[in-house]
Amino acid sequence: MTTLALDATPGPARRTLAAFAGNKLALTGALVLLALLAFCFLGPLIHPTDQIHTDLSQTNLAPGAGHPLGTTDLGYDMLGRLMHGGRTSLEVGLAAGVLATLFGTVYGAVAGYFGGWADAAMMRVTDAALAIPALFLLVVVATIVTPSKPVLILVIASVAWLSPARLVRGEALALRGRDYLHAMRLMGGGGGRAVFRHILPNAVGTVMVNATFQIADAILYVAYLSFLGLSLPPPAADWGSMLSAGITYTQVGHWWLIFPPGLAIVLVVAAFHCIGDGLRDAFDVRLENLGRS
Repeated sequence: MTTLALDATPGPARRTLAAFAGNKLALTGALVLLALLAFCFLGPLIHPTDQIHTDLSQTNLAPGAGHPLGTTDLGYDMLGRLMHGGRTSLEVGLAAGVLATLFGTVYGAVAGYFGGWADAAMMRVTDAALAIPALFLLVVVATIVTPSKPVLILVIASVAWLSPARLVRGEALALRGRDYLHAMRLMGGGGGRAVFRHILPNAVGTVMVNATFQIADAILYVAYLSFLGLSLPPPAADWGSMLSAGITYTQVGHWWLIFPPGLAIVLVVAAFHCIGDGLRDAFDVRLENLGRS
């Protein structure tokens, strides 16, 4: 009887998943994100359009037959443009957010675990970088280099890693005094093993939650840079550059040039934040359950 009861007890991962699934807001965010991913990456297969060659005879057409969301000032189909622009925004945002989280996580774990002069030197670098507004740094770097997808990813990641570094450093400071790390050091374990086998796995909850917020921020950074004219050169597009181009036609009532990309940015950022909140609550539930056991 006891064995059966123990076997039926869900593991930590299953409890975390169940807690996330019970959060309706987080599930809604996940569904919205999946819908946007399908729209951007599978949509062009259903609604193929020419997003390379301009057609000046089809400029600024209102939504109607053949063009469900109208056309742009250069004759591009707006629906197709929204799909291709979303693909760029999501690719750059996801890659920059993940890269920033990975680098910041390792950086913070190393600083927190080793402490002393290494921690002081490494964290003064992050403090100095945090003292400068991120958008200012992005604009300066983006004006120096030629924009491209890899460059945008590196530029955004170069300012986005600071937040996860500070968070994981705090986790490392709290974990480095645990008994199992003292035992590992007594058995001859080195700093690399401590960081990658003990510190980082125990900080996975903090890292996953922060990663969702980093990706949302990275997508906003892409929109900021594009809105300021520091986007990929034509015919490439993203939601920020589409919004910037549409602002020109606000006074003449061409709402289809502004509303769709603006709504898409709001939806994807809100979806990632809802997922992040759901993950945070789910990991809090797991920690509470572990504390009672």
